[in-house]
Amino acid sequence: MDAVEHGRSFTVTRDGHRIGELIPLRRKRRFVSRDDFAAMSRNAPDIDLDAFRADQDAAIETEASSPYDR
Repeated sequence: MDAVEHGRSFTVTRDGHRIGELIPLRRKRRFVSRDDFAAMSRNAPDIDLDAFRADQDAAIETEASSPYDR
């Protein structure tokens, strides 16, 4: 467990067959810098704002006003 805590990963086997992996949990980043955000956003697809709004409006119109009305 100490090795996993320090970043090492292990393959778990049974009778020579791989059955799983023991890997460290990713640490959550609390802050993303402006430069990192810009770099991650470069490959994001363009959004058609009119289509997005129409989808939202359609979803709202189909929702029941009360969960008991369904």
